[in-house]
Amino acid sequence: MAVLCIDTVVTESILSLYMNTPQTTIQVRIDAKTKRESKIILDKIGLDMSSAVKILLRNIIVTKSFPIELRTANGFTLEEERLMIADSKEALKHGKRYSDINDLFKDLGLERH
Repeated sequence: MAVLCIDTVVTESILSLYMNTPQTTIQVRIDAKTKRESKIILDKIGLDMSSAVKILLRNIIVTKSFPIELRTANGFTLEEERLMIADSKEALKHGKRYSDINDLFKDLGLERH
């Protein structure tokens, strides 16, 4: 009776998907820090850079969307940031303005000491 490691079966199945189709090459320009930091993380989970990109591209096909939630430099999703910008514009256009901080605190029901 032969014993086969499940990882080997999965890996061989994934590889067979790529071996039966024509291959092409893509090149990606990325800053050295991003490459270095992502490589460290990928090494820890047992993936090389090429496999990670292949997984990303296959996921795009399967989900018919970008499978990663994109975030801005401020840590918000694109939709959250879009809504905040819209809210800010609305507040600037129609919001109440105060020339005295005491009036603001009074409107908020707060006492200023």
